[in-house]
Amino acid sequence: MTTRETVPDLSPAPLTEVRSDTAHELRATWVVMRRELLRLKQDRARILTMLLQPLLFIFVMGTGLASIVDTGGATSFRTFLFPGVLATSVLFTAAFAGISLVWDREFGFLREMMVAPISRGSIIWGKCLGGALVATVQSLVLLALMGTVGIPYSPVLILELVACLFLGSLLLTALGVLLSTRIKTIQTAMPVSQLLIMPMMFLSGALFPLSGLPEWLAVLTRLNPLTYVVQPMRYFVLEHLSLSAAEEQRLVPVLTWFGWQVPVGVQLLAVAGITLGLITVAARVFKTTE
Repeated sequence: MTTRETVPDLSPAPLTEVRSDTAHELRATWVVMRRELLRLKQDRARILTMLLQPLLFIFVMGTGLASIVDTGGATSFRTFLFPGVLATSVLFTAAFAGISLVWDREFGFLREMMVAPISRGSIIWGKCLGGALVATVQSLVLLALMGTVGIPYSPVLILELVACLFLGSLLLTALGVLLSTRIKTIQTAMPVSQLLIMPMMFLSGALFPLSGLPEWLAVLTRLNPLTYVVQPMRYFVLEHLSLSAAEEQRLVPVLTWFGWQVPVGVQLLAVAGITLGLITVAARVFKTTE
C-alpha cells in the first residue's frame, strides 16, 4: 500500500488577505496615534505650560537683546528669532511624547498593546505620528502670533511652516522613542532627554545667526539634524520680507557640505531620511527588547 505525501501549498497568499493585514496594521497605528491626541485633549494645561518658554524667548529675550544684537538691517531681532523659537517650540513636547513610552511601560499599558495581534512597528509608528501631531498642534497657537513680530500672514508661508514643524516634530519624537526602547525607568529618561534636547536647541542656530561662527561651532551646527529644520523655516519666513542681499546673507547664510551649497529641499530631505532611519531602528530594537 502506498501513501500519498502531502505537498505543502507554496502559492502566495491571496491579495485580499494581504490588504486585510495592511488595513489591520494601519488601524492599529491609528489607535495608538489617537491615544496621544486624547491625552492632549484631556490635559489642556499642558498646552499653556509648553507655550510659556517660547513666548518668553520671543517677547522677553527678543525684546531685551534687540538693543545689543545687530541683525544687519531693518529686520528686528524678534522677527529673526521667531522661526527658530517656533521650531524649538516642538522640541520638548515631541521628545517627551517619545519618552512617554517609558511611562506606558511602567504603568502596564505597553503590556496591553504588546499582547494585541499587531506588529511592533505599528506601535512605534503610531507613537511617533501621534507625538508629532500633538507637538505640531500645540505650536499652531504660537504660529498665530507671527503678525506681532512683523511677519505677514500668508497661506503659503503658514503651510510651509506647518510642514516643517511636523517634520521636525516627527524627528524629535522618533529620537525620544528610540531612547525609550533602551531606557526602563522614567527617572532615567528625563535627564537623558534633557541632555540631548538642550544641545540640539542651542546648536541649531535657533537663537543666533550661523554666519561668522568659529569653525568648531560651525561643524557642530552642521551635524545637528535640528539645524536643517530651523534654517528652512527661517528661509521661508525671511523670503516673505524685503531684505537686502547683504542682510539675507547675514541672517540666512547658505549651509555647505564640503563646499557644496545645500538647497533647502535637500536639507528637508535629509531630515526626512534621518527620521525614517530613527523609526526603523527604534522598531527593530523594540521588537528584540520587549
